Amino acid sequence: MGSRWTFDGHIAGIGTASGVRAVVGVWQDSPFGAFSDVMVQQPSGQRLLLAPRPDVAEFISATYSFDEVRVVDVRASLADGALAVDAGPLAIRAVTGTRTLLGTALRAVPRRLAVHPRWLSAVSPLAALAAPGARTYGTAGSGRAEFYGVTDLHHLTSAVVSWEGKDAGALAPIRPAVTFGFSSVPPRPSLARVRTTVVEA
Repeated sequence: MGSRWTFDGHIAGIGTASGVRAVVGVWQDSPFGAFSDVMVQQPSGQRLLLAPRPDVAEFISATYSFDEVRVVDVRASLADGALAVDAGPLAIRAVTGTRTLLGTALRAVPRRLAVHPRWLSAVSPLAALAAPGARTYGTAGSGRAEFYGVTDLHHLTSAVVSWEGKDAGALAPIRPAVTFGFSSVPPRPSLARVRTTVVEA
């Protein structure tokens, strides 16, 4: 077994009526310190990474697949039920709602177990049934394996999203699923509490 990287924070999945889809990572603790990043997929299918620093961009682009990578000022905050993101051409103001039924079930699993790679490997097929398109384990780029340990999940109830200064439309399901890696986010816009573990074989 090679290197291991652990990221603790939140992932928000957002879809819009225009077809712009965004996956926002707000990481409170990581090997790169606290940071935020955004993966954006256009209606055309083009995949773009917005990362705050070259080292972060290098790691993420080696793990996931993108057509373009930009290093821009990425600022994201989570407070009082609101998510605010400013990342180069993208701006998001979203409101979180109630905990999902899946989120309630996830909270019943002890955290140490819920984020353990062996557990996540075992329950990955069930995760795909509970949240179509989502997986808890899979292979990533550069010979890496990745584990998503989700411990809570809330709906996003509304969002104002702009891309390059233009309104991207109302909050909408994330369809088609994003294709940055082996897993998408749940189809319904949501905010997940997550620990992501990346392992190099």
